[in-house]
Amino acid sequence: MQALKEWAVVCRALEEGRQVVLLRKGGILEYRQGFEVKHDKFLLFPTFEHQSKGLLQGDYAGNLDDILKDQPASGSNKITSYAEVIHLREISDRTALKLLAKYHVWNESYVNARMDYNPKKPMSVILLRVFKLDRPIMVYSKPEWAGCKSWIPLGVEAGGLPVLNDLQFSKVASEVKGVLSVAA
Repeated sequence: MQALKEWAVVCRALEEGRQVVLLRKGGILEYRQGFEVKHDKFLLFPTFEHQSKGLLQGDYAGNLDDILKDQPASGSNKITSYAEVIHLREISDRTALKLLAKYHVWNESYVNARMDYNPKKPMSVILLRVFKLDRPIMVYSKPEWAGCKSWIPLGVEAGGLPVLNDLQFSKVASEVKGVLSVAA
């Protein structure tokens, strides 16, 4: 299974059910083509670079300190969840992004900055169903995984239980799809 590199604070929010969407635009290495969802099921690979309380919604910013305290030793990483893509939509509508604020942890200023980065490309809004692994997977980082790239090959399979039960997820998924159905 492939892994998607994502901020550790976001991985934690996904595992807590506090976040159900990813907003992706692509990083430095993906500037031309933008972010591409290459897999419909993937491990969540927590990263610790570029995180800042100033980029998070106020009610979640305090969690960053605890997450940083749990950071694995240098050169290793602990994967504790995986996700399945349920719905994908590319949007350029900032109003719709505001309506999605309760489904992710980034603050409005950061979302706007991401929209302004590579402005010709839309934002990928990815509705995820997240699963907590039966057992965490410890991996040792490889040099080719470094840098601002989204996908890394891990070659492991994983199973687990959904973070949100079927009823909870169905309700949230319906709300998110409703917002996305009217987005420009």
